[in-house]
Amino acid sequence: MTTPVLDIRDVTKVYGDGDMAVHALRGVSLTVERGDYVAIMGASGSGKSTLMNIIGCLDVPSGGRYLLDGLDVGGLDERRLAILRNRKLGFVFQSFNLIPRMTAQANVELPLAYGGVKKDDRRRRALAALAEVGLDDRVGHEPNELSGGQQQRVAVARALVTAPTMVLADEPTGALDSTSTTELLAVFDRLNLAGRTIVVITHENEVAAHAKRVIRLVDGRIVEDRRTSGVSAPPPRLAWAKEGAR
Repeated sequence: MTTPVLDIRDVTKVYGDGDMAVHALRGVSLTVERGDYVAIMGASGSGKSTLMNIIGCLDVPSGGRYLLDGLDVGGLDERRLAILRNRKLGFVFQSFNLIPRMTAQANVELPLAYGGVKKDDRRRRALAALAEVGLDDRVGHEPNELSGGQQQRVAVARALVTAPTMVLADEPTGALDSTSTTELLAVFDRLNLAGRTIVVITHENEVAAHAKRVIRLVDGRIVEDRRTSGVSAPPPRLAWAKEGAR
């Protein structure tokens, strides 16, 4: 049997102490296998953002264990956590998080630079990633020269360019119009067909409908974990996504 990408065991998260304590997660257990496409849903205060931060190694649980690709995250220091995030996770956030005064190409190259990839390889893979999200004619543009939808697609290209073990997207369509949302979800569909593992945090049914599995949180607990039929997608054209950062 292959090692799960995510293996979360009885994870809790408590903020504060005593009467002021807030129990954001109350014993969450979750396994995500390679190639799965999971949507995590829940209302405000359900714990889904806290779970996303723990999955993304941006926060640590108060209790329980979290294994990412078989590695116990709880035993890692900050330096090793940063290396793990760069090699294993591709983040997509609602707010884009692009670097001002850097071109689209330079923004996409950034995680490859951190990973020690050579300049020529960085350029080739960044251009291929931008072409995949439909921005091959915007490679030299800075964020303030791009629309919101274009900025998010640059952020998606940046997340994908390292060929991560898992793509972790937090409300990725929250700031997008309907056309940009459709385009982004088509990219996710193709990635998943190519074997990529995707976890999306969302409150939108349209986004969750593309996933193969929907998990719903209420008051820090999983109350629903069901398989879906997902949405059919076009054939993958993602040869660049299989290379991986070295």
